[in-house]
Amino acid sequence: MCGNLTLSMQNCSGGNCSSKNDTLEGDCYHSTLALVLPIVYSVIAFLAITGNFSLIFIIIKKKEMHNVTNILIANLSTCDLLISIICLPFTVVYTLMDYWIFGEAMCKLTNMVQCVSVSVSVFTLVLIALERYQLIINPRGWRPSNLHAFIGIFVVWILAICIAIPLAIHVVFEESPLNNFPQYKGTFICHERWPSLSSQNIFTNVMLVVQYFGPLCFIGMCYLKIYIRLKRRNVAMETMRENKYRSNETKRINVLLISIVVATAVCWLPLHIFNIVAELIPAESMVCTNLWSSVCHLMAMISTCINPIFYGFLNRNLQQDLLIAFRFCRCSSREDDYETITMSTIQSDVSKTSFKLSSPEASA
Repeated sequence: MCGNLTLSMQNCSGGNCSSKNDTLEGDCYHSTLALVLPIVYSVIAFLAITGNFSLIFIIIKKKEMHNVTNILIANLSTCDLLISIICLPFTVVYTLMDYWIFGEAMCKLTNMVQCVSVSVSVFTLVLIALERYQLIINPRGWRPSNLHAFIGIFVVWILAICIAIPLAIHVVFEESPLNNFPQYKGTFICHERWPSLSSQNIFTNVMLVVQYFGPLCFIGMCYLKIYIRLKRRNVAMETMRENKYRSNETKRINVLLISIVVATAVCWLPLHIFNIVAELIPAESMVCTNLWSSVCHLMAMISTCINPIFYGFLNRNLQQDLLIAFRFCRCSSREDDYETITMSTIQSDVSKTSFKLSSPEASA
């Protein structure tokens, strides 16, 4: 996930470089694609920035949404915002221009931000799974508080920064190897330079496990156990209407969170597959390398829109809150309009840790 933010468009082998205009890359990068890529990236960036900012704003504004799960969701949106604002625009320009024009500082910063943000996002999904596991598997045991959520977020960010340090060290800003071509004279590239191919492969494989397969397997195990427990609980509660309704709402929340995890995994999978293939097959043997790299990276960037779509804007109450916020209207509490369901506990009492979901009638 870390090492493919800035896409090197050169095809070099043994010191002999060729421009994409002189190879099959030129056929792959048709003028239509050069027009479509910026448009698609711009749409994704716009949706990600507006959606995640709005979701964070609503979570901060609504006191009744100040619970562990919502705090972690806000942290996810923060990571998506960083990628959308700091990484996406530079990636588009670099992909199309074939050289880096933003200087050495931004070269290192954009790569570092993406690596850290992706790690934080995945680790935050792990924290959410742990919270759901604890509250459903062991409801009478220890319950994480908002303070614990902030401590977890702090630890996750520190860990993510430490993981990204090797990348920051080995990302370099140097003269383009295509300087012998007139159109690239005096240009620079931003890419990874490792001491050896084996060290680069080790880092890539470690990131694949740490940022993708490892966390997803752990999250999958947590939600599988949650599913089994809820299945058994439903059988025991099926004669009690109130408990059955509460159980159904808990199931809805878990399905929502699982959907975020699955969608994120699907979005990042093509880029991981491309990275693995790129390690196994020499660059000069691959056709349309940069085209496929761009498409896979584009798929990964779609993940920045997942949070507000799945979590926020499929919820009618959050839509209403958003409209009110942007109209700068002050409104009284609308408790009668809400079906109050706890997000961080399975108790039935109304508390400040409640997450408001649309009623069944509104959702139909």
